[in-house]
Amino acid sequence: MKLLALALGFVAAAVQASPKSDRAAILTTISRMEAAWNRGDFRGYMAGFKDPDVVFVSGGKFQEGWQGTLDHYVRDYGGSRERRGRLHFYNMKVDLLARDAAMLVGQYRLERGARVTEGVNTRLFRKVGGRWLITVNHVSAYDVAPTAPEAR
Repeated sequence: MKLLALALGFVAAAVQASPKSDRAAILTTISRMEAAWNRGDFRGYMAGFKDPDVVFVSGGKFQEGWQGTLDHYVRDYGGSRERRGRLHFYNMKVDLLARDAAMLVGQYRLERGARVTEGVNTRLFRKVGGRWLITVNHVSAYDVAPTAPEAR
């Protein structure tokens, strides 16, 4: 009986750590981050990053870890729905590199009134304490030129 319980435990562990479930967990993390941003919950957005020592690069500059990144979001995007905008992640590809490491490359779109920014995120995820967290985040972005209204 003990042998059967032990064998079932190994099977359950193997199922939980399958590539399919790891990819799903990573994409769920990204989905939760997107939802948190869109409701103005920057701390909830940051829950997807390893605290305190995430490496975050944007605009050719390093942010100062987890807290520095949160401070940047609150300072530059906080205060109102218009200032924060609407964020959407899409076209994501997850490559599992090891049992505890994965890379995600995906695109995003941030609509802030007339200003629309698109870009690419490259993210290194590590499995820490059973959770997939972003340990390195690199963003490249560009502003989308506004489109002219249709002629009538």
